[in-house]
Amino acid sequence: MLIIDRFEGDFAVVEDGEARLDIPRSLLPVTAKEGDVLIKEGENYRIDADLTAERRQRISEKIKKLKNR
Repeated sequence: MLIIDRFEGDFAVVEDGEARLDIPRSLLPVTAKEGDVLIKEGENYRIDADLTAERRQRISEKIKKLKNR
């Protein structure tokens, strides 16, 4: 699973769980943002909206639990 960590200049810093990759922004959709899950399609990437939403929901729930301690 490729997840956008941050943007640095013309590159997106992406993590796949084991390694960090720098992907040119030109290969990403213009709507890409930090936390999006990416799927590689040929030379380009697309955002997996379902996986991104699921991941954000899990993180949100974890944050709520931490705040309620």
